[in-house]
Amino acid sequence: MKRFGFSKLMLVLGLLFIYLPMLILVIYSFNASKLVTVWGGWSVKWYVGLLDNTQLMGSVMRSLEIACYTAVAAVALGTLAAFVLTRVTRFKGRTLFGGLVTAPLVMPEVITGLSLLLLFVAMAQMIGWPQERGIVTIWIAHTTFCAAYVAVVVSARLRELDLSIEEAAMDLGAKPWKVFILITIPMIAPSLAAGAMMSFALSLDDLVLASFVSGPGSTTLPMEVFSAVRLGVKPEINAVASLILLSVSLVTFLVWFFSRRAEERRRRAIQQAIEEGAVANAGQSSQVRRPASAPV
Repeated sequence: MKRFGFSKLMLVLGLLFIYLPMLILVIYSFNASKLVTVWGGWSVKWYVGLLDNTQLMGSVMRSLEIACYTAVAAVALGTLAAFVLTRVTRFKGRTLFGGLVTAPLVMPEVITGLSLLLLFVAMAQMIGWPQERGIVTIWIAHTTFCAAYVAVVVSARLRELDLSIEEAAMDLGAKPWKVFILITIPMIAPSLAAGAMMSFALSLDDLVLASFVSGPGSTTLPMEVFSAVRLGVKPEINAVASLILLSVSLVTFLVWFFSRRAEERRRRAIQQAIEEGAVANAGQSSQVRRPASAPV
């Protein structure tokens, strides 16, 4: 009988520490009582009530919209920054550029949010834009923050690539931009997907930056939840949090499923190519070793 070792115990405790609060949240989202600390039976009325809570649902849709915009912009900017840091080895100010790219990773969000707020106020006074803070300013702030994470993830993948494939394509006459689009991007696609998912999650979860750069009518979900829990946790918050958990879990499962299928197809293609090459080599060897016919 196998012993239940210390490592397995720590694994179980770690998983319980992470997922048990989520499970409790989901269970209490079906609580019929208005008091989240008192169990009043099973009910789905709080999920139905979300349809009438326009303020909460509006903040959810606003956060999802900003998160989608942030994921796209952060992947684009982060990929370009990573490409410059890994492929352009020597240029003036490279060290400064690398420090500026990774600065949001170590910079406190309070300082970043205050700096962006002062920047937007100064720009509004000098050029008249932005006239008011809202979704656009939140999107810019989140993109600035998330692009650093994408740059780190993508640069790690770019350093592992075999440059001989890209060099062979350029030797055959392909333009650098065509090599980047048709060869480099497909090879770093997993890191791009990881960076997009990370940016989406960070933007959806951010509270500090959004609190500094938001304006009237641009309240995000974390801001709405933070302002609501001061008066006590409402059952609707448990319901919307459960829906977000379900959506994130479903998207993660779909990404894993399709990534696994793509990996299996790639492995089968490689195995088939190896087998076809072995058969072709065997045929050539048999033709070379066949004895010559005797002269008549």
